[in-house]
Amino acid sequence: MHESVAESSHISKIHHASTKEQNGVHESQHEKVLSVTADGIIQSPDFPNTYPRNTVIVWRLVAVTESSRIQLTFDPRFGLEDAEDGICKYDYVEVEEPVGGVVLGRWCGSEMVPGPQVSKGNQILIRFVSDDYFPSDPGFCIRYSLLQQSQSEPEAPAVMPAWMQSVDVLSEAVAGFSTMEEVMKYLEPERWQVDMEDLYKPTWQVVGKSFIHQKKSRGVVDLNLLREEVRLYSCTPRNFSVSLREELKRTDAIFWPSCLLVKRCGGNCACCSHNCYDCQCSTTKVAKKYHEVLMLKHRAGGRGLQKTLTDVPLEHHEECSCVCKNDSD
Repeated sequence: MHESVAESSHISKIHHASTKEQNGVHESQHEKVLSVTADGIIQSPDFPNTYPRNTVIVWRLVAVTESSRIQLTFDPRFGLEDAEDGICKYDYVEVEEPVGGVVLGRWCGSEMVPGPQVSKGNQILIRFVSDDYFPSDPGFCIRYSLLQQSQSEPEAPAVMPAWMQSVDVLSEAVAGFSTMEEVMKYLEPERWQVDMEDLYKPTWQVVGKSFIHQKKSRGVVDLNLLREEVRLYSCTPRNFSVSLREELKRTDAIFWPSCLLVKRCGGNCACCSHNCYDCQCSTTKVAKKYHEVLMLKHRAGGRGLQKTLTDVPLEHHEECSCVCKNDSD
């Protein structure tokens, strides 16, 4: 079908020279382009039934004016093939900012419905991908609508990207996270899921011995376990053997057993803040616990030993923390 120059010139310049128009949708070999003038919907094929296998569809939504923004709202009925290890690898729907190729989110599974998404400019991309296996239902349905950008609306303060921060600031921020996912979200909030997946793709130019000898794969290697291993040797409550005579400062008695295990703070504080000169492992929560022991004391006048079972209080450390004790403190 032949299009007039006025209808197709703008679209063909941006996308593909060979396009056709049907029901207001410009279709090219690579993507479907929708001119957004009112509310509408985009959905996976056959929604709310099982979508087809081996499918790739890309929709480009273009608002009619530069000042317009596009809001996407997902239907509560949402279900694609489940993620593997928390990453949507196989079937997924993805929302992307065309300028810069920033991925706003990638979703799959059925446990959580994606929240609303708003474009930063007057365009937004939606990409649906399914592979050859395990198609699910109901798929997805997205309602799109126009938002008018207020000219007087104050701009949100710019947040410095992680890659622009100094090594010291970045190091201290990363050290505070407890999982690899939190680290990646901080470093690349727009595309952290993609980066997580890329981490486990072998690159032979830089791959280490761990890949060759341990058959490195996403299902075997969990970098979060490395942090757990570090925690075991860092400042934590651990078992210590203490002498009851020394602990209770009793020189007039003999105890059996003479030593008991108690929880005391121990381990290194090598991972303290970079600007701390003296970092010590200190207790932040203490509990007093009673232990039943046999106590022996000499009777008055040297007439044998007095034997009694008694409860002795011992201090146990339940929580520990690395405390900075600089010279100025």
